[in-house]
Amino acid sequence: MIEEEKREGIEETREAIKKEGTKAGKVAKQQEDKEANADTAKEKKKDLSEIFTDLDTLLVKMEGEESLEKSFAIYEKAVSLLKEANSSIDRIEKQVRILDSEKEEA
Repeated sequence: MIEEEKREGIEETREAIKKEGTKAGKVAKQQEDKEANADTAKEKKKDLSEIFTDLDTLLVKMEGEESLEKSFAIYEKAVSLLKEANSSIDRIEKQVRILDSEKEEA
């Protein structure tokens, strides 16, 4: 009888540890996501070649990733980089138009 109670207690403890481990994993994942978003904000000043290199790296990571959550986090970073690339391209196109108009005026 005592042995059975000990086993039940051990099983309950194991379940509690698993449950806490899952919670800790979620908290760690949330922290990792926050850090990833902070890193993305720091990357805002990259030039186009760096952005495309980073996109290639993310693509390779995503292709090898089995976890849907991690794949989605990588996808979010890639979308952010694509937006940044589009902004850079728009800015460059605007500068080219200005230079072209100045050239025509001269």
